[in-house]
Amino acid sequence: MNHIKSLREYIDALKAIGELQEVDKEVDWNLEIGAITRRCYETGAPAPLFNNIKGFEKGLRVLGAPGGLSSQKGLFLSRVAVSLGLDPGAEGPQIIYALADARNRKGIPPIRIKTAPCKENVALDGDVDLFRFPTPLMHEGDGGRYFNTLGAIIVQSPDKKWTNWSIARIMIVDKNRMTGIVHPKQHVGVIHKMWSDLGKPTPFALVQGCEPFLPFVCGMPLPPYVSEGDYAGAYFGEPIEVVKCETSDLEVPATAEIVVEGTISNTETATEGPMGEYAGYMWTGPGIQQPVYHVSAMTFRNNPILPITVAGQPTDEDHTAWGLPLAAEALAQLREHGIPASMAWVPLESAIHWLVVSMPRTWRRELNCTAAELVHKIGVILFGAKFGPQIPKILVVNDDVDPTNLQELVWAFATRCHPGSGEVYFNKESTSPLVAFLTSAEKHAENSTKVVYNCLPPEDWGENLPKRSSFAGSFPQELQQRVLTNWKAYGFSRP
Repeated sequence: MNHIKSLREYIDALKAIGELQEVDKEVDWNLEIGAITRRCYETGAPAPLFNNIKGFEKGLRVLGAPGGLSSQKGLFLSRVAVSLGLDPGAEGPQIIYALADARNRKGIPPIRIKTAPCKENVALDGDVDLFRFPTPLMHEGDGGRYFNTLGAIIVQSPDKKWTNWSIARIMIVDKNRMTGIVHPKQHVGVIHKMWSDLGKPTPFALVQGCEPFLPFVCGMPLPPYVSEGDYAGAYFGEPIEVVKCETSDLEVPATAEIVVEGTISNTETATEGPMGEYAGYMWTGPGIQQPVYHVSAMTFRNNPILPITVAGQPTDEDHTAWGLPLAAEALAQLREHGIPASMAWVPLESAIHWLVVSMPRTWRRELNCTAAELVHKIGVILFGAKFGPQIPKILVVNDDVDPTNLQELVWAFATRCHPGSGEVYFNKESTSPLVAFLTSAEKHAENSTKVVYNCLPPEDWGENLPKRSSFAGSFPQELQQRVLTNWKAYGFSRP
């Protein structure tokens, strides 16, 4: 496993496989960076590195789509795979298994070093100016410029027993204030409440441009009191190097491009949003009140790079760096509860509204239950997990279906889910207000009806599945190989 330890090393790795496009033409931070980055997502173009930004000194750069998908043959998930230390050609199952398997290892805490590149420049108190960096306005209609879309928010419980790294959107208010979602059901919100209950603001550090694995671990819905830094160490088998902040005892990844420090107010709020979001929509309105981040220090590398995601219709980092770790955690949770799932997957095209679980055909013997009982158990486990509010729909299929293949998944859903017995409903479940189809009342209450779709065979089939009428299912292996060997000889130019 190749542990890439800085954003700049990652950029070099992307360049080596044709997944980076340096943009030297001057671009405007006002919407143009956002438009180019969205176009890259939607075409599978390389990640754009903007080197010349209107109104900003040379050397200040923005990296778009660092975890997007590729249109290159065999490299569809290459940016995700390389971020996770895997071969660029790794596919969905390898990525999920790598993330899920690390959950069974003992955590390795980060190790503190004395100095690091992120300390090359230090600005304190009155010298703090968030507008020093080329933060783009990403979508027409956004409530402001979002300084954080892919950085790690680091907070620690007052007793110092739990350090949490997470991702949430954060918008600039003025030169030394920001505001963003601090949701009470997310761990940053849980820890913020601990500090607020003591009548104190929450110390925070916001880390931009750290090693490429960290957005994926920040997007992984680990259980309470499991620290993401420890999990990252377990994943790579070695500790993440960190340095102490300037104004608090928090520690931040040493190779970060930019670190912003301060406190999240326990009393002050500001209007945040709206913003184009991961479901692919922007809801118009005046925004809502969110806690204020007061910034007391900034440290940054020479010629710092700000990585961004421009959220929207799939597929961007909201779906790769959040959806794929979510699927890995779902697989780990099912196995911890004794469900022998073969695979879990969040179809990238579903905007994290579907979670697919595949089961071996032997599950009846292993669990001694009916399909209805199994899908109900799966719903109870997954809707009740930390990530449960984000997932409104679960599909359960046999593992003869590849859940990472959307064509197979649509076929299986259409032909295996019985309209009368194929849906198991869960009423008044905790639901993220960002789920796209909610009514206004459901958004306000943060609960809704959810569903598990039973795409398993009827009870009277037992373990017998019908033979698939396909190239792989309807012809002898020897004939399949002969056809593949002679494909060009038949006159076909495309595989």
